[in-house]
Amino acid sequence: MEIHDLLYSKNGLSTKILAKRMLCFEEGERIPTVSEWNKEIHLARGTVQNALKLLQSCGAVVLEAHGQSGTLLKKKDMAKLLEISGITQILGVMPLPYSKRYEGLATGLVANVENRYDIPVSLAFMRGSKNRVSMVLCDRYDFAIISRYAAEKMIEDGLEIEIVKSLGMFSYLSKHVLMFHDPYVGSIEDGMKIGVDGSSVDQKKMSEIACRNKSVQYVEVEYTQVVKKVISGEIDAAVWNMDEIQEKLYSMNYIPLSIDDDKDTEAVIVTHRTRQEVAKILDDLIQTDFVRKNQQLVIEGKMIPSY
Repeated sequence: MEIHDLLYSKNGLSTKILAKRMLCFEEGERIPTVSEWNKEIHLARGTVQNALKLLQSCGAVVLEAHGQSGTLLKKKDMAKLLEISGITQILGVMPLPYSKRYEGLATGLVANVENRYDIPVSLAFMRGSKNRVSMVLCDRYDFAIISRYAAEKMIEDGLEIEIVKSLGMFSYLSKHVLMFHDPYVGSIEDGMKIGVDGSSVDQKKMSEIACRNKSVQYVEVEYTQVVKKVISGEIDAAVWNMDEIQEKLYSMNYIPLSIDDDKDTEAVIVTHRTRQEVAKILDDLIQTDFVRKNQQLVIEGKMIPSY
């Protein structure tokens, strides 16, 4: 049966559901029994059996029965399973590409996935880890890129996301710094106005850590306006990304900051916890070494960013 005909058949929806689940299994791995499928995805036994037959008839999977040992997934055709699942593109959201490090990250991710499968990858750019994760949780995007620090804080707070891939230390940024308007100040002082972007878990938490035991006034500032407001003196200090300061040659007074073993420098890919098929695809497709190599080439000016 052709895949187009399969999807519009009586068992099309159930076959699509099973195809998504099959993406999560490795070749040679035991798959659930019909009864187990029935309990997991709440489909009638006959419906499950018909869907499995359809997946086999179109060549999406090859199953092998082993009696009491169950049924093994002998072979799977990723392209067909993706098509049946309705996964024709992958949508991600990451920070605004205001630094070469972020441009390199976007370039590496898009090149990596497009090199492995014929699935287009689209990246949107949005400030604030909270904003990006909220888009994943409402299924507007398949994945988001945030720091490990932000991801772990959100998971601790009960958000239904999971980390599916780490891109390593310093893939997100080189370092956070605390910058000051006054060129002669080297620490937070009582009475200072501190710029904080509430949509950024990293920036907000690091600001609180930097100002611990000090009596300061927090001023809500959009991340893209932070440097401008520090330079103008509207705020006295703020946490910022050192990459942008160095790349744009800002003449700023700043000191380095670090938290939790540099987890704020590590980019991770997060997905909705219930979307196991997306997590599996991303884990399979994305090769950290490939992404980091492309990122470094962009940082060094040896590759033109393309995303």
